[in-house]
Amino acid sequence: MKLPSRSKSYMIPEYSLTGDLLSFLTCNLQYRYQNKGTLPPSKPVQRWFGEFIHGVMEEAFIQWKQNKTEFPWDWKEDIRPIEDLIDLRLQTRGLYPHDEDLFFSILNQPDNNLTINDLNEHDHKKLASARAEKAINIWGKHLFPLIDSSELMIKGIRNMPQYDENRSRSNYYGINGVVDVLTSMKINKTLEQSNLDNYNNKIIEILKKDPQFQDKIKNADDEDYEIIIDYKGMKRPPIEVNDPKSENKWESHKQQILTYTWLRSKQEDSKSIFAGIIFYLNELVPSKEDLMLIKEEMKNGLIDENTIIKYKNDFDLIDNWQEDDKAPELSDDFKLGRSIRIINIDENEIEKSLEKFDEVVYDIEESLIKEIKGCKIQDAWKAEADERTCSACDFKTFCKKNKNKPKEFKIP
Repeated sequence: MKLPSRSKSYMIPEYSLTGDLLSFLTCNLQYRYQNKGTLPPSKPVQRWFGEFIHGVMEEAFIQWKQNKTEFPWDWKEDIRPIEDLIDLRLQTRGLYPHDEDLFFSILNQPDNNLTINDLNEHDHKKLASARAEKAINIWGKHLFPLIDSSELMIKGIRNMPQYDENRSRSNYYGINGVVDVLTSMKINKTLEQSNLDNYNNKIIEILKKDPQFQDKIKNADDEDYEIIIDYKGMKRPPIEVNDPKSENKWESHKQQILTYTWLRSKQEDSKSIFAGIIFYLNELVPSKEDLMLIKEEMKNGLIDENTIIKYKNDFDLIDNWQEDDKAPELSDDFKLGRSIRIINIDENEIEKSLEKFDEVVYDIEESLIKEIKGCKIQDAWKAEADERTCSACDFKTFCKKNKNKPKEFKIP
């Protein structure tokens, strides 16, 4: 009797919107080492803060939901225990910022009323703590009453782009992401109002002033809708980039929300999604590096002109500021306005974002297949990133792109 051979194992590759899409677009080769290999960055500050701020906001919402603690929250009594808990969770996953001593020094301070002038560029945990406190006390009181689902895992499946039976690893691939969801029913029930007529809530106030969002409400057959929320542990990105090889984070973040919308629409309990909201939480406590970048973006015309007009006094302060000077005192309206971004939902735009994601998945799969077939890592994966990404990369010492850069010699 002839025994049948074991069938070939079947695997559907799965990709996340943040861990794969955005990471790959930042630098293909860095993505390979960090996400597909066993070489985590030695100083994962950006990743640590992104995970930290998501965890803090999720835990703060859970505690608010249970206890209904009134705002503002006391840093020492209410927020510090949450920071401790989230930091411990990250440590168990091997995520640490450098400068541990600075974190413990801030935990022993009587309060967290830090300003930009109290911090330097290496005080990563001090910055994280200050931003977490501002995120909870500035946005939490407006956001938490509107949340219907927190940290909701959403998944979907798509056809593998340019599928080839003899080459492709699978004929499908999966997408996943995690979002917070607001619902119109929750908004109306919580705030005892309808049609967004309550101006006591900053988020509702901003949505009411958005003409595209209002058109959605007026033209909708059903008043029941959802809004998707995402947090970014970074400053607000420029609307364009000068370097064609650099990732346009402004556009990538929009595509991310649109893809989240498609994923959410595949869930059985989903409703029509009218908008997405991104919170850029670094804007609440900008570092001096952030201010220098804003100044550079103004110079290069990478900030919307209407925004500059709206916050002219604040932008003038930044423009006249020098790096060695004391940081300017920016208005709360400026920091709040730059920290929130409304993404309007359009079906055609959703399809474009999915096509873009397909392109990224195709590029990742092609690089993986090349490597599986024996191609060297640095030949299979492109090293294309902007100068700031390269300078902070742990792999620059053996990266071909870095080695091929012309050396600068200074005349003594």
